[in-house]
Amino acid sequence: MELKIESMTCGGCARSVTRAIQSVDPNARIEADPAARSVKVETSVNLGTLRQVLEEAGYPATVD
Repeated sequence: MELKIESMTCGGCARSVTRAIQSVDPNARIEADPAARSVKVETSVNLGTLRQVLEEAGYPATVD
């Protein structure tokens, strides 16, 4: 799935987003693109859970 994260603007943000996703799925495959403010995620975790952990980390996400 691809998520849009408007507040992800740099590499540090991308690392924080990656850590947040890995906190609920350590095996997730994540491709963060701060320039495009998007992240591609292959995970077994549902969208609601991902959005919740990203929101808690300060990176609210929308489905792109």
